[in-house]
Amino acid sequence: MVKDSFSHVTTWVFDLDNTLYDPKVRLFDQIEVRMADYVAKTLSVSLAEAHELRARYWHRYGTTLAGLMREHDIDPDPYLLDVHDISFAALTPDPDLAALIKSLPGRRIVYTNGTAPYAENVLAGRGLDGLFDAIYGIEHASYLPKPERAAFEQVFERDGVTPSRAAMFEDDPRNLQAPHEMGMRTVHVAPEPHDADHIHHHTHDLTGFLRALL
Repeated sequence: MVKDSFSHVTTWVFDLDNTLYDPKVRLFDQIEVRMADYVAKTLSVSLAEAHELRARYWHRYGTTLAGLMREHDIDPDPYLLDVHDISFAALTPDPDLAALIKSLPGRRIVYTNGTAPYAENVLAGRGLDGLFDAIYGIEHASYLPKPERAAFEQVFERDGVTPSRAAMFEDDPRNLQAPHEMGMRTVHVAPEPHDADHIHHHTHDLTGFLRALL
């Protein structure tokens, strides 16, 4: 049974974007537009070039920000403040998901490549605010992004997570590699499965998956 696979888990780690809300909401589309605008203005390139750089850095480094910091030495804080200044109106509360997360035994945390203030806005829009013991953003990992193992190590050390007794829920399969190597139970939350040894479980329905665990 799936439930038995999580009987040892005392810390539940959730990614944010496209994990705690349906990708169909397309909240990240707004962020990508703001990213491209910021890159175009900061690097004095065309909008088309900015979109190309945004995508290239995301694929190469895990986030656009990581590429901008490494290749252009930009200050992360103004960038993060700007790109997360979006509308959250498309988000709707999910009482069923909220009740299930609240029922998880042990510590519950959010860890996102966004910022903690941004995460708080998303959680409020989903009716999930007040359910988590801690919220960590990229600023808590010295701006290192998932999937870098050093990013996970910083956040988990800060929180006191014991990976062998933790589970990670994440939509990007790349971001489950390091947690798996650290001994965590890994759950890929996405419309389509991704076949990889570092993924223990896949679900397209987080609410249904958590219900099966409880």
